[in-house]
Amino acid sequence: MKTDTGAIGVLGGVGPYAGLDLMRKIFDQTKANCDQDHLSVIQFSLSEHIIDRTRFLLGETDENPGEAIGEIMVRMANAGATVIGVPCNTAHSPRIMDQAVAMLHEAAPQVRFVHMIDSVIDFIRERLPQARTIGVLSTKGTYATGLYQDALGKAGFTALFPDDAGRERVQQAISNTSYGIKAQSNPVSPQARADLYAEAEKLVEQGAEAVILGCTEIPLALTEPDVRGVPLLDATNVLARALIVAFAPDRLKKDA
Repeated sequence: MKTDTGAIGVLGGVGPYAGLDLMRKIFDQTKANCDQDHLSVIQFSLSEHIIDRTRFLLGETDENPGEAIGEIMVRMANAGATVIGVPCNTAHSPRIMDQAVAMLHEAAPQVRFVHMIDSVIDFIRERLPQARTIGVLSTKGTYATGLYQDALGKAGFTALFPDDAGRERVQQAISNTSYGIKAQSNPVSPQARADLYAEAEKLVEQGAEAVILGCTEIPLALTEPDVRGVPLLDATNVLARALIVAFAPDRLKKDA
């Protein structure tokens, strides 16, 4: 039976379409035959309150978005969320998320925070136990803080990223104000998709045995399951499954 109280909390607005994508994937991954079978989900999408995560991590602003994220998570807890996820890889940098989670746990210690990066590492261990070299497409902020390098390294994997020019191309595909996914999400521009696919292909050519789509905007562009037979790992989808497991494990689709 699904839980009778509480809800899954989705901290949207980082970016807005990433929050919608996470909600859709929670619904897609849930066993349900009617409306009433679906799990309760609360989403707060308050983009204007959360400064750009990459700008903070690259030293372009002193305002830590972790404070706003923490405040919003507390608001979700007060609204009834008992399990919370944040669909933004970059926001999981300890410089940001440590502050946010501390604020949540001080105000609502009973609420469980589901860590996206940890969930991705657990997923790789379970689904790809033979893999050793994992490619990552991410923002420059995620790369600069070593978020996936550290997590993958501690788990015994080698992280493989695009070169300097490739990382800039990925960043522009995400945040360019003319063609980036944050500016044009539905549909994603052909240029953003083409640039991201090309960088994924390069990682495969360099020996990646899987490629993490390590920014929640990227799965909006790369929707296929693999590139040249190498799996593309949708971190948003992984987080959706982890949230369901934390909230109501019997409701997870086992074959998804």
